[in-house]
Amino acid sequence: MSKIEQEIAKRRTFAIISHPDAGKTTLTEKLLLFGGAIQTAGAVKSNKIKKTATSDFMEIEKQRGISVATSVMTFEYNDLLINILDTPGHKDFAEDTYRTLTAVDSVILVIDCVKGVEEQTERLMEVCRMRDTPVIIFINKMDREGQNPFDLLDELEQKLNLKVRPLTWPVNGGATFKGVYHLLEKQMYFFKVNKTKVEDDVALLELDSSELDQKVGERDANQLREDVELIEGVYDTFNRDTYLSGKVAPVFFGSAVNNFGVRELLEAFCQISPLPAARPTNVRSVDPLEKKFTGFVFKIHANIDPRHRDRIAFLRVCSGIFERGKFYHHTRLDKSVRFSNPYSFMASAKEVVDEGFPGDVIGLYDTGTFKIGDTLTEGEDLQYAGIPSFSPEIFKELINLDPMKSKQLEKGIQQLTDEGVAQLFTVQPGNRKVVGTVGELQFEVIQYRLEHEYGAKCRWIPMNTSRACWITSEDPKKIQEYIRLKGTQIGYDKDDNPVFLADSEWMVRMNRDNNPDIQFHTTSEFKVTAG
Repeated sequence: MSKIEQEIAKRRTFAIISHPDAGKTTLTEKLLLFGGAIQTAGAVKSNKIKKTATSDFMEIEKQRGISVATSVMTFEYNDLLINILDTPGHKDFAEDTYRTLTAVDSVILVIDCVKGVEEQTERLMEVCRMRDTPVIIFINKMDREGQNPFDLLDELEQKLNLKVRPLTWPVNGGATFKGVYHLLEKQMYFFKVNKTKVEDDVALLELDSSELDQKVGERDANQLREDVELIEGVYDTFNRDTYLSGKVAPVFFGSAVNNFGVRELLEAFCQISPLPAARPTNVRSVDPLEKKFTGFVFKIHANIDPRHRDRIAFLRVCSGIFERGKFYHHTRLDKSVRFSNPYSFMASAKEVVDEGFPGDVIGLYDTGTFKIGDTLTEGEDLQYAGIPSFSPEIFKELINLDPMKSKQLEKGIQQLTDEGVAQLFTVQPGNRKVVGTVGELQFEVIQYRLEHEYGAKCRWIPMNTSRACWITSEDPKKIQEYIRLKGTQIGYDKDDNPVFLADSEWMVRMNRDNNPDIQFHTTSEFKVTAG
């Protein structure tokens, strides 16, 4: 087995996704605890962990207790190198999550047993379904009074358009929660409230043993036997291939805040989750075992370390070996670039790496060279597909409150919109800056970060725009004439592509009907035609 084959066999790269407050960040933290990457468990929201790196590291995230930026964390477990991408759960930051899903090989979906499947969960799973991404489901907060587990499984299948297969099964829930029975291992894991340690109380128990009655009580033991009989009758036997094809999701139950059910989830993940796989480009599919390096930037983050005004591009390695200090071909700019200090991540802590293998996420120090979706190769001209910008839903004009800080504002809004949480359009006359997002919260985050990271104060003027359409035409004269006629309804995106800013869906339809020579695109995907 070659070095690259050995390294690929070790890699597992996945995202944790959920609706806000389902316990995603807590689960991430507990996985890091089991992996030995952090020494102390504690609630991120109450900011108890000052000494260790946790996944919510931006100041505004700590204040609000929500994740607004994707964090990357790497740890070793069972001789595997595991890369977790913790994504924002808040719907206003869904686009950041969609992009992150292009950079992973599988997903763990966290469901709150009280609330069940929520709207944001459905939207995230639609993106997973588009790519047939393998999914493992963790039903969290079993120590709270929640829904009946069978009802939860039915809801998951109906709302997510996905077959499920429980691999652990809860004995009661809420105040009488006794633990979970592992259906494959035939082991009973007993629950106890334990927020800081990672020890297990486990017994190897056959379902028909009298010891089960003694340990959990006769009534609960009989209920468990009935439940397991029903599960084995209703659900197909678990098959790893159907999971890898994205058709069946194994389900685990637990309580992340109490470190319960997390180890079983992690052990199963190590056994069944996919290795880095081939990925489509506009030219061909690229296999990870190819000798030549390729990779793409799926996220850009400014000021990870507020003391240094740094900007990091997150690169997913797709094939070959990435080497520190080596020149690579930047396909969009058609130029050579090299990186003397590439990083691996433990949340906000960074460590310089000499090489990276398929599946790895590497941080590249960026001076403004990168945009989201940029591809690096060893010379071949190809572009990784599937990282479009979507049309925003809310548009506001950015107003500078301090003319002395115009340069800082300009730099700040450029860098923050490069991160992909919002889109920037320039409208003439007057170089007016219009920011488009999918939610109100992003405007608050941008305003906060402009002030605290760039020293620039701003306010927002709402606009009656509700849709941005990228416009193209085979005939350059037709597009020039259309732009001239529409005047202030035309903006330009960061790549200088003209965009029609419409105030309604009806307006888009009318313009489409009246201008057959102009093509209206609701995403920027037209720039890259996937092959």
